[in-house]
Amino acid sequence: MMRPTRKLRDIGLLTGALLLLTAAGCPANAQTAVTRDDIIAPLERFETAPDLDVAALRQQVLERSKSRSKNEPPPQKRPPIAPELARLPTFNVDIQFDVDTPIVQPASYQTVGRIADAMVYSSLLPYGFLIVGHTESTGRRENNALLSQRRADAIRDILVNTFKIASKRLQSVGLGEEQLLDPARPNAPANNQVQIMTVMKMPEQSELPAATSKPPAKKPAKKR
Repeated sequence: MMRPTRKLRDIGLLTGALLLLTAAGCPANAQTAVTRDDIIAPLERFETAPDLDVAALRQQVLERSKSRSKNEPPPQKRPPIAPELARLPTFNVDIQFDVDTPIVQPASYQTVGRIADAMVYSSLLPYGFLIVGHTESTGRRENNALLSQRRADAIRDILVNTFKIASKRLQSVGLGEEQLLDPARPNAPANNQVQIMTVMKMPEQSELPAATSKPPAKKPAKKR
């Protein structure tokens, strides 16, 4: 007959093995799902629109990413290419893409949907947003700039085409590795995050030119 102490020991070993198997099946970097309110809270703190030329910034990123100067500092010591972005209301989000592509993985569509839900919430509806793509500093610097732009564009396209966010409310730019989110660790996964920034207040209907509306036609006077 098996002694009680041995039974307890065997049960303890079995329980420990099950716990290890469960832990192995859960990714170490698993995160709580993003909610609409998580996104709204930082983005609704908009005060002043920045003097920001997105097209010029895109060109600047491409030109800097092609730099081959011997005096070029390492990624962790490069000055941010657009420091003014740090002053904007911002939400950082993990969007999973296929490796080296702008294809959003199906598991991340729910997160993009939460972003869309936030953008049509009453407190954010009057605003326009900038989608900013980033990459870690592995691989070719120029390729990283191009990939981050394509990924930012992909998020914008999904928001417009799938979730019906007005295209005039959305702009996109890819910064590649030119403005690392975790400069101390250039190769860290955190540098692959996407940022959503509030950049402008949209013109209200009442601010549109009066010529767009026609005065109502007058009814002919009744004969007595």
